[in-house]
Amino acid sequence: MLIIAGVADSIMYGYNVQAIELKLRELDEHMKLIVTEKNIAAERVAKILAGSKVKTEKSYTVPVYKFSKNGTKTAVIGLKGHILKVDFPAEYSNWQSVAPESLIDARIVKVPMQKQIIKALQKMGKEADEVIIATDFDREGELIGVDAVNMVREVNPDVAIKRARFSAITKPEIERAFGHPEELYVNLANAGEARQDIDLIWGATLTRFLSLASSRLGRQFLSVGRVQSPTLVLIVQREKEREAFVIEPYWQIKADYEHDSERFVASHRTEKFWDKADALRVMDKLAGAKSGKVTAVTKSRRETTPPAPFNTTAFLTATASIGISTTNAMRIAESLYMWGLISYPRVDNTVYPASLNLREVLEMLMSSPQLGVMATELLKQKELKPTRGKKFATDHPPIHPTGIADKDKLDAQEWKIYELVVRRFYATLAPVSVAESVRIDIDTNGEPFLARGSRVVDEGWLRYYPYGRKKDEEVPAVSEGDEVAFIKARLDEKETQPPARYSQGKLIQKMEELGLGTKATRHEIIKNLYDRGYVHSDPIQPTETGVAVAESLLKYAERIATPAMTAELENDMDAIAEGETSRSTVVEHSRRMLADIMLSLKSKQNELGAEIRAGIREDKIVGPCPNCGSDLKIIRSKKSRKRFVGCTNYPACSTSYPLPQQGEVIALGEQCDTCGSPRVKVLTGKGKPWILCINPKCPSKEKKEEVAVLGE
Repeated sequence: MLIIAGVADSIMYGYNVQAIELKLRELDEHMKLIVTEKNIAAERVAKILAGSKVKTEKSYTVPVYKFSKNGTKTAVIGLKGHILKVDFPAEYSNWQSVAPESLIDARIVKVPMQKQIIKALQKMGKEADEVIIATDFDREGELIGVDAVNMVREVNPDVAIKRARFSAITKPEIERAFGHPEELYVNLANAGEARQDIDLIWGATLTRFLSLASSRLGRQFLSVGRVQSPTLVLIVQREKEREAFVIEPYWQIKADYEHDSERFVASHRTEKFWDKADALRVMDKLAGAKSGKVTAVTKSRRETTPPAPFNTTAFLTATASIGISTTNAMRIAESLYMWGLISYPRVDNTVYPASLNLREVLEMLMSSPQLGVMATELLKQKELKPTRGKKFATDHPPIHPTGIADKDKLDAQEWKIYELVVRRFYATLAPVSVAESVRIDIDTNGEPFLARGSRVVDEGWLRYYPYGRKKDEEVPAVSEGDEVAFIKARLDEKETQPPARYSQGKLIQKMEELGLGTKATRHEIIKNLYDRGYVHSDPIQPTETGVAVAESLLKYAERIATPAMTAELENDMDAIAEGETSRSTVVEHSRRMLADIMLSLKSKQNELGAEIRAGIREDKIVGPCPNCGSDLKIIRSKKSRKRFVGCTNYPACSTSYPLPQQGEVIALGEQCDTCGSPRVKVLTGKGKPWILCINPKCPSKEKKEEVAVLGE
């Protein structure tokens, strides 16, 4: 009645009746709030759904995208990932006065992380008739969405809630998802929340215990984690295998031959001579030889099937092989997904679903200036038969292209990853490749030699996905009974090699194999190991601190240092997602497991602390002093707080060298080739690590050769 009276008054006093009627219609409009995980996704979703111009406003400095369509007002807001974090109540914050084991059964609270975003979310949510959660569809995304819902319901308890589920931020996918919204996947969110709770309880309890036991507090605390620790142990155990490896010498004999003016190399049929005397006897027999006789020519053809579609593990393994760290690769992949160029990159699935129209994807890619020709070629096939991997899941399809990238608008690494995804997609739809192998058996003075050649006769999928493709090795066309000219033989001395260190890509694969972490967390676990100074380089090497932490955990709390316990908890969280058990049951089970571990650790606290401190001291030793032979050590001045390298024989020896004041400094245990001074690695956290000769007067520095850039 008040509104009607107001309208009547407006007519009487000459107010704009049309404006008032418009306002009345707006009051009757349905108000919808869409919540995405990030701002970039919010903007893209709004523009896709609006079909027209979107109005951008700010609420508590947070961008909100608004439009009206078919009688519905819509606002789209992007979060910054988690808006809440789990923590313990304030009374547990003092590390010195609170026993670490008391955290095991401590109450867990949720603390706001993004206060401005929460204010904006609640302001918009208070006005909404309906909230649609459009966060990433996985455990973390569902938990972020449920947390957002809980914040909205604090101010609007009866608001309707829906869930838009999509795997790519493209027009067809977004319109389909919002045209058919679903219910929230509460079990999925509960699994994500259980992981949060468990990681907090285990991480905080063990981190505090080890840091206190080793007197490593403040910014240099020792980080320990449920997944991080067994991953560190894998790296350290590989390093121990390398150190224990007994190198054995062996000898190989290779010979140069020529046929029709074409030279080629053959190897003695005895691949490795373990006794040099045996190898020398063969060399004596070859002395004076002029030719060899071809005793057999064997040809064979081998088909190689195309690779399976990309899931996260295969994707990160591939990016590591082309020189992009797993952390950077995941960051870039998430950006490409947000820009609508590739599908969601956190997936286990290696089987394209029937709903994915592969022909349509190829037709879309035909317009790519750089990659379109290959799409046109593949479309000429009568039938598209994609490869299938061993892992099938229904949450998201394997990683594949969803849009055309403009190479000029991407940086070099972004384009590199986009092209990798496109080429992998092409490869999964391409024919087998065919290679022809040739083996030539040659007899020279009674000694058997083999020459092997291989060439691709039908590229098949290798045309589209050339990564790691080996070069053709041609051998001359010879026939059985032919004579080939013997040029010379050579004896090469070699050594057996220890097992290789893990590359980031290989470590990701090993973690998946052992059930350590998830597709969404493995690259972050590896990054944490670098950030804490436990490891460096790629392939990955442990620091002495990393070795000490891993070996102490193995010795005094083996259960946390091996994958079995972590894999068990991962299975428990899978069961929560499937609705087979509850979050509270799994979290309580994990508390009891940790309580047993802490009993063991507490009984050996002094021994464990001493061993870790010894490892930390080793990391500070950079090498021998050139003046007195004592150890040179990384020291931080008590007065200036600046660090430098000084002799442990001070004050008898005052040898010292300056150090960079930013970043983590790691002793390499090696000397400069130019001046013989120790070299260290500096990890700044910005860009790639670099290696430095600590001697500022080293002649190499005058030539600007002191820095060697290494990969992450």
